[in-house]
Amino acid sequence: MLFEIVLFLLDVVVGLISGACLLRMYMQAQRVPFGNPVGQLVFALSDWIVMPLRKIVPAKGRWDKSSLLAALLLQFAQVLLIWLLLGAKSTALALPWLAFCGLLKVILSGMVGILLVFVILSWVQPYSPIYGVLQRLSDPLVAPIRKVVPLIGNVDFSSLIALIILQVLLMVLNYVQAGGLVTIAGLVSH
Repeated sequence: MLFEIVLFLLDVVVGLISGACLLRMYMQAQRVPFGNPVGQLVFALSDWIVMPLRKIVPAKGRWDKSSLLAALLLQFAQVLLIWLLLGAKSTALALPWLAFCGLLKVILSGMVGILLVFVILSWVQPYSPIYGVLQRLSDPLVAPIRKVVPLIGNVDFSSLIALIILQVLLMVLNYVQAGGLVTIAGLVSH
């Protein structure tokens, strides 16, 4: 039970910080100003790891590669720590794969979170200062769906459809990740 608690806390901390790094990258790509509470929180959570990496991977173009690298390194550190806590008995070949899958999970979960908060705010408080930020972040996710799915009774179902698609992608990712682990474990045991 203690090990499960440690895993949970590690997952929460690493997920939060790597999610902040990814959100930082996404906000910069979408040209969302960081002067809002969300941007300030993102900087507070990610500056300590992104800024040193900028010396190695300078910011160039629309996508901030140092933020992406920071998130990937955090995921790898989490997987490595868990592997060490388990006694490092199996091969380390699975660690990069697990870190990559962890990064994809954070990306998909972050998209789900952005959409959920955006939808809820659109119902209860559309004049919130955070609403505009969330709208700019969620529009690239739902805009392609809006082109295909018309309004039904003046209700926009594009966010709901996007949430369903993201959940299906998370299920597929879990399956692919487990399959990769089984394959790697099968190669090691032979």
